[in-house]
Amino acid sequence: MADTPTEARKSFGDIAPALAEYTDTVLFGDVWKRSGLSPRDRSLITVAALVALYRTNELPFHLKRALENGVTKDELIELITHLAFYSGWPTANSALPIARRVFQDVTP
Repeated sequence: MADTPTEARKSFGDIAPALAEYTDTVLFGDVWKRSGLSPRDRSLITVAALVALYRTNELPFHLKRALENGVTKDELIELITHLAFYSGWPTANSALPIARRVFQDVTP
């Protein structure tokens, strides 16, 4: 495992170093680098899945990553609003305060 402190290594590398390594090399190294979809498109898909599946632990990281990959705040809010009709009002309603916090954290 490399010495660079990645998000995975900081979050759980001390207790699950192999999972941190797989996260870095396979998920974000191989899967996210595939040429079939742009990082922006992958972010939209990932955020939609996390909202729909009520994965609130992972949502802040991926909302921030989506912004870094060129998805706008307005597009993310539109995504959440759209999902209210497909994944349910509670999932969208739970995602909004998380998005608000992420947006506040990344706004200069």
